[in-house]
Amino acid sequence: MKRKLRLILLLLMSAIFGSRGASFAQDLPGKKDSITSAVLNQKRFIQVVLPQKFDPAKKYDVLYVLDGDGNTKLAMDAQRFLEDEAYVPPIIIVGVLNIDRNHDLTHVHIDENKTSGGGEKFLDFLKDELIPYINKNYPSNGQNTIFGHSLGGLFVMNALLYEPQAFKSYIAADPSFWFKHNYMNKIAEDKLPGLASMHKTLYISGREGPNYRGMGIVGMDSILKKYAPADLSWKAQPYPGETHGSVRFKSMYDGLKFTYGGYINAAVQFHPMNGIMLKDKPAPVWVITDYSSVHYTTDGTEPTLNSPKWADEVSITGPAKLMVKSFTNREEYDKTTSGEFKIGETLPPLAKPGKYKPGGFNYSYYEGQFDKLPDFKKLNPVQTGIADKNFDIDKLPLKENFALLIEGKLEVKQDGYYIFGLDSDDGSRVYIGNKLLIDYDGLHAAGNVKSYMVPLAKGFYPIRVEYFQKGGGRSLQLIYVLPGSKQPHAVPIPLELQYGKE
Repeated sequence: MKRKLRLILLLLMSAIFGSRGASFAQDLPGKKDSITSAVLNQKRFIQVVLPQKFDPAKKYDVLYVLDGDGNTKLAMDAQRFLEDEAYVPPIIIVGVLNIDRNHDLTHVHIDENKTSGGGEKFLDFLKDELIPYINKNYPSNGQNTIFGHSLGGLFVMNALLYEPQAFKSYIAADPSFWFKHNYMNKIAEDKLPGLASMHKTLYISGREGPNYRGMGIVGMDSILKKYAPADLSWKAQPYPGETHGSVRFKSMYDGLKFTYGGYINAAVQFHPMNGIMLKDKPAPVWVITDYSSVHYTTDGTEPTLNSPKWADEVSITGPAKLMVKSFTNREEYDKTTSGEFKIGETLPPLAKPGKYKPGGFNYSYYEGQFDKLPDFKKLNPVQTGIADKNFDIDKLPLKENFALLIEGKLEVKQDGYYIFGLDSDDGSRVYIGNKLLIDYDGLHAAGNVKSYMVPLAKGFYPIRVEYFQKGGGRSLQLIYVLPGSKQPHAVPIPLELQYGKE
């Protein structure tokens, strides 16, 4: 009798929560749309929220949100914050509004609720009607996630086990696995092994303490540990100090973050990116961005999860074709970057040059319309001088449509590998002697440092930096990492090591 009373109370709580969310439907973000369902024999309303920086030429992942009346805005707020922090990509959000949630979100009937048991048809509606409708009328790329809370979380688990092709990722917030005497446990035991090689993700959340067991999550966690295939990325997360309603936000936030685990909106960055190496003399390479799972090879083959895992610093021996790959929970967002390290010789230094003094390289300033680096030999400078401590490109006569040539002699005080870094807005190049180290020509913004490693010896080296600025922001930065650095600590070349003509 106590169990029956508890069941009725939980169902009543779910019904109250669903109706409370529906009362705020008029405040939902995005566009209200509808579809007449032949499967359900009724008109169903949805709320569609496009990405905040929507580009009609692009295709987007889609997040389907059950109980859309109360969860669509929550989904939008969490997703946009995560997108701004580069944890997830832009996403289309589809909130599915309720008519009878107890009917739609339960796959089996119980006597305590007369309308329960319509989940099979509702799942058919989602996969056979709603998803095709969204794919046809909105720029979807076919990569779908589904979020459900309470009975919606139970429905999400049903969807994973019965129709795993419909969605790529599944988020079940405080799911009602207790429903119908935990019938879902037996289904999970039978069907989880069949998900092998499908590469799905599943995130389950709940309230820490007695409610975590009471909702049936402890039992499902044990079943997943025993029966889940190796390629099902899953996590069950209890949250302390939350209610059945408040747990939705953390579940949405962490669930999306887990769904796209390892995502970043840029390629893997490692330094040096390329270089010259001495035979049998290893050199360090650093990944400078925080990735959750990075693997690499040095023979030019595509890394796999079985390849060596990247540490903070990896020592390589040339020749090497370095391939570095970040792995995510959504393989379409995996990213690979490559670099080539050739065997060579230490670049020969010069003796101390006459008629040069330390304190800054020479610069020549040119004016003109440039879309790429010009042939400086064909130009006449408007202004020349020393790029000393007072030099600043913001103090040059023009803010746009100019070019700059910086050249002189660089003093090297110790033998070893030097890593040069170059960043600019717009194009730039750097040479040591006649050796082009970095070519960063073209129209682009700053913020993406290019680097190159080269072995140098004590002495002096001719150095030349070319730069042009067309419009917008302007910046030029040349930095280097000294031999023997234990960290990729790049610094500007000290003025006392920069020699210019007197």
